[in-house]
Amino acid sequence: MPSDDFEQIVSQHYEPLYRFAFSLTRTEADACDLTQQTFYIWATKGHQLRDRSKVKSWLFTILHREFLNIRRRAVRFPHVELSDAIEDLPTLSPEMVSTLDAARVIEFLGQVREPYQAALSLFYMEDYSYKEIADILEVPLGTVRSRISRGVAQLQRLILMGTGTTSLRAVPESDTTELRSRKVWNSAALA
Repeated sequence: MPSDDFEQIVSQHYEPLYRFAFSLTRTEADACDLTQQTFYIWATKGHQLRDRSKVKSWLFTILHREFLNIRRRAVRFPHVELSDAIEDLPTLSPEMVSTLDAARVIEFLGQVREPYQAALSLFYMEDYSYKEIADILEVPLGTVRSRISRGVAQLQRLILMGTGTTSLRAVPESDTTELRSRKVWNSAALA
């Protein structure tokens, strides 16, 4: 696309797009980012628009879709300051970590419910990839991910309860979102 066309489209549609973005986000910085992202998408994919008379509606549609994507990501992966989440983290003393040996972790792994135990063992003990585990267990890849996630949540609860360590917040079994991000901690405990 010629740069003159791009500049003309930006100058013609920037203000209304920014106002729309601001009405959605309610912050100047987020509205600017969203508007810039919209024009970035126009610069990379605008050539696909066949009817140039629909540029304005195309830009507004792209901006709205980007806003929805950002909102979905924010709900799925909320930003939490570490200082605000301290009470949610399990309290692990250095003594507990050093006394938690591999045999004890394997003992806890044996207490994980069956559909999750096999996937966890193959992933952490045998270093198989998700795809390889799916082939071995003859289940879909998504099922493997789900089983590992839920198994990690169960294993973490078992370890915390079995070592007398407590968290200031009880983690319900269905809440595995935050536990997925702790794979590093779990894999260190299993090593």
